[in-house]
Amino acid sequence: MSTTGIAFLKGHGTENDFVILPDPDGQLELSPAAVARLCDRRAGIGADGVLRVVRSAAHPEARQMADDAEWFMDYRNSDGSVAEMCGNGVRVFARYLQRAGLVGAGDLAVATRAGVREVHIAKDDADGGFGDVTVGMGAARLPEGDVTVAVGDLRWPARNVNMGNPHAISFIGDLAEAGDLFTAPVVSPAAAYPDGANVEFVVDRGPRHVEMRVHERGSGETRSCGTGACAVMVAAARRDGVDPYVTGLPVTYTVDLPGGRLLIAENPDGTIEMTGPAVIVAEGFLDPAWLDSALAS
Repeated sequence: MSTTGIAFLKGHGTENDFVILPDPDGQLELSPAAVARLCDRRAGIGADGVLRVVRSAAHPEARQMADDAEWFMDYRNSDGSVAEMCGNGVRVFARYLQRAGLVGAGDLAVATRAGVREVHIAKDDADGGFGDVTVGMGAARLPEGDVTVAVGDLRWPARNVNMGNPHAISFIGDLAEAGDLFTAPVVSPAAAYPDGANVEFVVDRGPRHVEMRVHERGSGETRSCGTGACAVMVAAARRDGVDPYVTGLPVTYTVDLPGGRLLIAENPDGTIEMTGPAVIVAEGFLDPAWLDSALAS
């Protein structure tokens, strides 16, 4: 580490925000406590999570993917816990690689704990604005079994959708019914989600147009959740009697979140694509003394 500390960037995708730590050779050891301090909005930089940028060949969890994807997204929730996947995070991760000159507009592959994700960075628009980023999110899994979600005395049926990480989706009458969402809603049965769940509450805004709020496992309510938006799209489509595998036609839903809008498409082969913005807002160096203290936590 230099006397100026370790480089970091701050970015967001539909206001789901991240601290980005370039660590191509995989030398940075991050404890859960250090991640939590980085993400603290008063005593740290502040974020919903940390994106550590590591070459796949340099990370033990990603070496088997190195032939398919040069870069591995080591994602941590704001409480320091490890997560399998973060859809908004992948878009911001790709934007960092572009900004750093490591990739250009076009196609690339990103390794994650949920597998390799195919990404497309659109060319900048005529006014010089960054093009949106599209992420191939893989196919959803729909585990069997009834699930319910409760907030206080209110209780709703939910749909179990797995996008590489687990989601419970409830369609409700008013998003305010979900409460503050900083406290995790109660999901039953607990056995359906042995590692916890992200919980989405959804209302209809028009044909193939929904709005949602989300409690992210390990982070509380966030302004956006990419995998959650994909899970919501699948749950909404099945509720609406739409299955591209059956019809042979792709379907797209508009999903509004507190932090912005995402377009989610499901293809006849079951693969899902998410398109939305990704923005880098700042870069700098972590103070060495503060960082030493955080890493020693």
